[in-house]
Amino acid sequence: MARKANTGSADAANQGRLKQIALTYKMTRKADPKVGLVVAGVGIVVLGVLLAIGFLIGHPVYLGILGFVLGLLAAAIVFGRRAERAAFGQMEGQPGAAAAVLQNVGRGWTTTPAVAMNRSQDVVHRAVGRAGIVLVAEGNPNRVKPLLAAEKKRMSRVVVDVPVTDIIVGDGEGMVPLKKVRTTMLKLPRVLTGPQVTVANDRLRAMGDLMSNMPLPKGPMPKGMRMPRGGKMR
Repeated sequence: MARKANTGSADAANQGRLKQIALTYKMTRKADPKVGLVVAGVGIVVLGVLLAIGFLIGHPVYLGILGFVLGLLAAAIVFGRRAERAAFGQMEGQPGAAAAVLQNVGRGWTTTPAVAMNRSQDVVHRAVGRAGIVLVAEGNPNRVKPLLAAEKKRMSRVVVDVPVTDIIVGDGEGMVPLKKVRTTMLKLPRVLTGPQVTVANDRLRAMGDLMSNMPLPKGPMPKGMRMPRGGKMR
């Protein structure tokens, strides 16, 4: 029974991966119609080269198997890069794109989206990790700089001796393209210990963010809205 259960879970996991690959391919093909030809071409070329070498040295079977494996690997790498490029191309310019990137930076980072925002919907996101605090801003560079300065001043009240790095997303001078935000953050030197990161996160959470500090609207409660149990009207 245990073996059947393990086999069933493995089959389900494999089916899930295949569905995910198929979905990724469909999404990539919309932005990159030649992705299928390019990926297949890379795999065939690698297989062909190693197979030719195999015939020359008298070991076509061994080199053919090796070429098949390396061809699949090369095709997977090319597909992954083109899929990533297509995904960033679709996200670029969309509100909240940087927050989506921050959510996938990797383990060891705690992301809080939209810690600061102005009326023009320029926004600042915060990530905390071993490299310190990283503030990532989306919007007009001239408008987000005051936002970044105000957020730094606000954080300085609760966190001390924690390095803060600014990143403004964009293609202009001194800005970081969306597709390079993750690599830029991962290249930052790790200067904090695990406990120091925990302390910084706890203090920043206690300070609150934009959503938790947003005031509730005044006036009568709309029809159909119920108070939570234990809640009191003030």
